[in-house]
Amino acid sequence: MRILLFIVGILLLVGGLWVVFGHGSYTQTDTVFQLGSAKLTATHDKAVPQWLGISGIVVGALLVLGGLFSKR
Repeated sequence: MRILLFIVGILLLVGGLWVVFGHGSYTQTDTVFQLGSAKLTATHDKAVPQWLGISGIVVGALLVLGGLFSKR
């Protein structure tokens, strides 16, 4: 159980740091206009919100500490 907490905590910590330093983004495609089978779409690159990265860092650090200091 300790090693699982430690691994998940490290993954969340690294993912949170990735987002905070500006590398976390995703692509969103919107349909602008559609007439029959013809479709005009627009693709946007959007950044993952900073609060999500910060919360990943906090939760990841708590899980790592819980894995390190667990008695079992």
